[in-house]
This record gives sequence, C-alpha cells and structure tokens, in this order.
Amino acid sequence: MVHDSTVLASVQSIHEAETRIRDNVRHTPLLPSARLSLAFDANVLLKREDLQDVRSYKIRGAYNRMTQLTPAQRAAGVVCASAGNHAQGFAYACNAMQINGRIYMPAVTPKQKVDKVRMFGKEHVDVFLVGDTFDDAAAEAHKATAEGLTYVPPFDDPAIVAGQGTVGLEILADYTEPIDYVLVAVGGGGLISGLGSYFHHQSPATKIIGVEPTGAPAMYESLRQGKVVTLETIDNFVDGAAVKRVGDLNFAIAQQVVDRMLLVPEGKVCSEMLRLYNDEGLVVEPAGALAIAALEQIKDEIQGKTVVCIVSGSNNDINRTEEIRDRALLYEGLQHYFIIKFPQRAGALRDFLNNVLGPTDDITHFEYTKKHNRETGPALVGLQIAKADDYAGLIERMNASHIEYQVVNEQRMLFDLLV
Repeated sequence: MVHDSTVLASVQSIHEAETRIRDNVRHTPLLPSARLSLAFDANVLLKREDLQDVRSYKIRGAYNRMTQLTPAQRAAGVVCASAGNHAQGFAYACNAMQINGRIYMPAVTPKQKVDKVRMFGKEHVDVFLVGDTFDDAAAEAHKATAEGLTYVPPFDDPAIVAGQGTVGLEILADYTEPIDYVLVAVGGGGLISGLGSYFHHQSPATKIIGVEPTGAPAMYESLRQGKVVTLETIDNFVDGAAVKRVGDLNFAIAQQVVDRMLLVPEGKVCSEMLRLYNDEGLVVEPAGALAIAALEQIKDEIQGKTVVCIVSGSNNDINRTEEIRDRALLYEGLQHYFIIKFPQRAGALRDFLNNVLGPTDDITHFEYTKKHNRETGPALVGLQIAKADDYAGLIERMNASHIEYQVVNEQRMLFDLLV
C-alpha cells in the first residue's frame, strides 16, 4: 500500500507547537525505572506526563489548537467532547485564554475528573454529562457547532497531533543515546500519531508500539483490517483509552509510524497500577499504566535495549480503588466467586471452613439468607487464595465434599449482577 507521507506531522509544525505551549505546559522529566529495568533486563525510562498541571499530556494538543483560533472564534466560544483528560487541558486553556467553553463528557466519567475540569476552567466552562461513551459525548458536542462554537477535537486534528508530538520532541531532546522502543497508550490516536511522526523524522530506527486495552481495540482492529473501523461495544474501564473509533488522520499516520499494536487485559492494567503505587509511589490512571503493562508481552526482545514508556496520565478516582484491586486479583487468579448450596442445618458452614478451605484461603465475601422451607440455600461466597496454583486444590476439596456450586467468575452476566 502506498501511503501519503504528507499527512504526517512535520518537524516544523511540532517545533512551532512547542514554542506556542512552552509557557503553559511542563517539559516533563524522562526518568529511569530501576524496578522495570531490573525486571526486564533493559534500560526502561518513563516519560512522566502524569506530572503535567492537568495530570496528562492532553493539555499539549488542546493548548496548541486553541492558540490558533481567530479573534472571531475566540469571541464565539469553543466546545469539546472528552472522557476526562482532554477536557481538563481544554478547560485549562479556556481559563488561561479567557475563552468561554462548553464540555460534553460521558455520564460514567469518574467524578474526580469532572470536578477537576470545573476547577481548571473556573467560570469559563460549562460541563454536560451525556451518554455512556466518548462517542456519545462527541455526538452532542458536534451539535453545538450549529450555535457558532468551534469544536476542539481530542485527537483527529493536525494541530492536536502536532501538540501531542511535543512529547516526542522532549524525549529526543532529553535522551541523546539511541532509543530502541517507545510504548504508547492509544485511545483516539492523537499521541501516537504526533509522537510517531516526530520519531519517524528524527529517529526512524525506533520502534513505535501502540497499546490498547483488550476491551477497546479500535486502532488494533483498524490497522488489522486496513481501514478505520467502528467497534460496536467497548469496555470503558480504561477510560482514557476507550473509544469506539479512532481518528481518520490518526489512523492514516499510524499506518506509517506504528510498528505494531499490543492489547492488554484490563485486569493486567489494574495489577500494574497497584504495583506502580506500592513499589514506586506512582499514582496513575488506567491509561497511564497501559504502556508499562504491555512490557511483559515483549520481554524477550527488549533485553539489553532502551525502552521508553509514556506514563500518559494520573487522573484516577480514589473511589475506584476497590474495583481496581478486585480486577487485579481476578486477573491474577487469586479472587474467586462461587454460588454454593449449603444444607440448612447447624454446622454446615463450619464443615465448609474445616474441610474445604486451605490454610491460606480467605473468605472475602459471604451473602446468605436462611430459608426455613427448603433443605438447602444458596450463598454467594468470595474466596481469596494466596497463589493461583491453589485453585485446583480448592476445587478438588469442594468436589470431594460433594458441595454443589457454580463458578461465578466464568459467567460474565451473572458476575456483573452479583459481585
């Protein structure tokens, strides 16, 4: 396939973007990770976009785009759609430039992100929560352009791409030795197309690897099929990287600059979030951990190499902590839920504890209502085991004790209903 290289963001456009945004956007550090370098026998560096004032790289593209508005467009106002991080950069720019803006966000956006949007935008922004996905919010935002507002897209725009490309500019300015790999979280594709453009021009030997959550593989499927595809459904958990459709411009650039796409299960992302917090003191959002969570998939080929992972954001809601922990335990095979039929007699639970539970097994959830008119009654039981290998022994003991049970983990709809 012949590609049109003119769609790439030029080195000049990215340097011009850096000049426009430098007074309001941090030049974030590129820091070595001793833990990851040791774990993967590689030189692993983290580009800390979580240290931006708005806690993500999104301010780069939004600010660059809004500096190029005409006086008439500034006076009429602007509008955007976002799952959270673009909205914060947009709101920050609105307040800094004294431009009135309207922001549409999915109704499921974490409250912490919504509150921060309002804080950064102050009296210059109005926030509307609509729909379940970014795409729902985008549809409403586009309607507002009929009122004369200028739409500031989160990714599918040359100025946005050039702004995000300044991440790549900073990496190569700060690290003068060869970089073998850069891993980038992908949502709509703005960051990987901007950064990828800059590396394509300035460091073409570097492999650019995109990473998406398994539940929202929009760029993965688009590149696989050779066209932009729209996913019917997505898992919104990794909200900073969960879109049904990537940008047309971003896809065209990705076809030229992305070496491959990797998919990471949401549970693996949760495990990495907890590890980053416990081992390195880093608080990141799901999308912020996505690139790091993909390292294990390429561990054999990165040994002895220099690898940069973009820590794309840290706008995580503390209210999600229990869900993150639960997803991590489920992914690691340490948390299991069962519906168990207990005989309705005294001592039935004691027999279960004595005969079924191993010495390191722990009951983390128990729901049971005694019904006197029946011989048995179902209970929802959550069990946490110390090692994934302990599961086989647990099941053997349940079968040996002739316990009637169903494994809830394996039944997604039932799991979502009960847990």
